[in-house]
Amino acid sequence: MPILKVAIIGGGHIADQNHIPALKALGDRVEIVSICSRVKEKARALADKHQIPFAYDKAAEMYAGEGRPDIVVICTANNLHYPFAIQALENDCHVFCEKPPALSAEQASEMAELAREKGKILAYNLQLRQTPEFTLIKKCREEGTLGRIYHIKANYLRRRGIPGWGNFTNKSIQGGGALMDLGVHILDLALEMLDYQMPDRIVANTYDFLGKAGGKGLMGEWNPDSFEVEDACFAHLSFPDNSSISLSASFALNMKAEKDINLEVFGTNGGAVYKPLSLFTEIGSELANIDFPHIEEADIQLKNTIAFLDACEGKHSNIANAEQGAILQKIVSKIYESAGS
Repeated sequence: MPILKVAIIGGGHIADQNHIPALKALGDRVEIVSICSRVKEKARALADKHQIPFAYDKAAEMYAGEGRPDIVVICTANNLHYPFAIQALENDCHVFCEKPPALSAEQASEMAELAREKGKILAYNLQLRQTPEFTLIKKCREEGTLGRIYHIKANYLRRRGIPGWGNFTNKSIQGGGALMDLGVHILDLALEMLDYQMPDRIVANTYDFLGKAGGKGLMGEWNPDSFEVEDACFAHLSFPDNSSISLSASFALNMKAEKDINLEVFGTNGGAVYKPLSLFTEIGSELANIDFPHIEEADIQLKNTIAFLDACEGKHSNIANAEQGAILQKIVSKIYESAGS
C-alpha cells in the first residue's frame, strides 16, 4: 500500500499529545504533511515541533496547496467537527474525527451520508474500544460466555472534574457538557455490546447544580456565571429486544471516588465488570468469580489509529464508523430531548 498523507486540523493538546505521536509511530503507513489551525503561528509552531512540512490557517488553502492530504484528522472544538468533516469528504479525503461526532443528529447523519456517497472512511476516535479489558469482554460475548446480554450499567463519572479551561462549559461550542464530553465514550462501549441498536424508549435527566454553584475542583476553578451545560446526566435506554442501558455521566457529583469509569454487563450465563476486569458465572454448579490480574496496559490511541488506517485500506476494523457515529449522536440528542421535556 502507498503511504497515505495526513493533515491535522486543530493545533491543541489532543493533536499534539495523542494523534501526532500515534501517527508518527506508524511512519511505514502514513506521513503527516500538514497542520491547519485558525492561528497560523500556532500551526507553524506545532508543525516545527514535530518536523511537519506545511502549516496553514485556512483549510481551503491546504487542499489547494502542496500539503494536500489523503486523510484529515479533526481535533477541533465540537462545533467545528461537522463543517471540517464535510469539507474534507468533499475533497475526497478519509476523515478521523474526535468525539462527539457533531452537535446534532442531523449533522452526524449528513456526514455519514456524504462519506457513503464519496466512498470514503469517516470514523471517530472513541478509543476506549481498544482497551484490552473491553476486547476480552467482547470476546466473551462472542463465545457465548455471557449468554444473552439484557442490561448494562455504564458510568463515566467525576467527583469534581469540571475543566477550568477551554470551552467545555460553553454550550454553543461544545453542544453539551458531561454527556457530550465523557458519556459518549462509555455509551459507545455499551452500544457496541448490544450491536449498536437504536433504543425505542429513553428517559433522562440532566442537572447543573454544582456547575452553577462554582468553586474549585480537581481540574481547576470554573466560572459559574458562564456555565451553560449539564454537570451530570442520567439516562435509561430501552431497546426493541427488551435489553436496556443505564447511563450515568458527570463533570461533578457528590460521590466518594474521584472518578468512576466502568461498565457492568449482565447476561443470562454470566456478567462482567470492565475495570478491574472480572467475570461472574457458574462453574460445576457453583458460583464463580474470575479475575484477570495479568492484563497489560495498551496504547489505546495507537491501537485506534491502526484500526482507522485498517479501515482506510479496506481491512477488517473495529473502529467507530460513520453509521455508528450517526446512531450515537441521535441517541445523545434524544437524551437531551428527554431531559428537556
